[in-house]
Amino acid sequence: MTIAENIKNITSKLPEYVKLVAVSKTKPNSDILEAYEAGQRIFGENKVQDLSRKFEELPKDIEWHFIGHLQTNKIKYIAPFVSLLHGVDSFKLLKAINKEARKNNRKINCLLQFHIAEESTKFGFDYEEVTEALDSEEFKELDNIEICGVMGMATYTDDTDQIANEFANLKNIFLKLKEQYFSTNTAFKEISMGMSGDYKIAIEQGSTMVRVGSSIFGARNYAQK
Repeated sequence: MTIAENIKNITSKLPEYVKLVAVSKTKPNSDILEAYEAGQRIFGENKVQDLSRKFEELPKDIEWHFIGHLQTNKIKYIAPFVSLLHGVDSFKLLKAINKEARKNNRKINCLLQFHIAEESTKFGFDYEEVTEALDSEEFKELDNIEICGVMGMATYTDDTDQIANEFANLKNIFLKLKEQYFSTNTAFKEISMGMSGDYKIAIEQGSTMVRVGSSIFGARNYAQK
């Protein structure tokens, strides 16, 4: 199947409230344009250099999401245009994003990444770290970021019950934060969870945003720079 057919096939089965982030990392502009022509407008990249280049070269109505682990010294390159940062996994990073957003006279949308998987290699906050940050006076002064929700990655496993439980855990974290800190904030509404292999389970557990790459573009090409 073509990229366009894959896009149509996936979007036709997604609930209306679920956004599809086409993970275009390592993919050439031609692939992205094929998805774009099929109506896809949200694309996710995990390398700052690639994201900056693609932003310059591709249509300006694309909504670029950064989905990787972001280093503080790289924020400045994407701060002028990035639509959403999925993987905000430390208070230090949040403060650095706020600083660069202020320089660009804009508010940058962020998702708080939680560590919900068993694998220690995954990044993310635990709940206590986030509540400590949100309770701090320092957080209240961060006027150039918008916390739009949460993000997490399940353990890489064939055990669908485990995956479902981890996603359910993230949904519970979202609900607790919504009630405790963001009850009047309409921007706090996103639960970014689910990738090509597990997005259907993620949607069952309450995902509002799925990050799909290989099911759209085919297997990843690690040699592509």
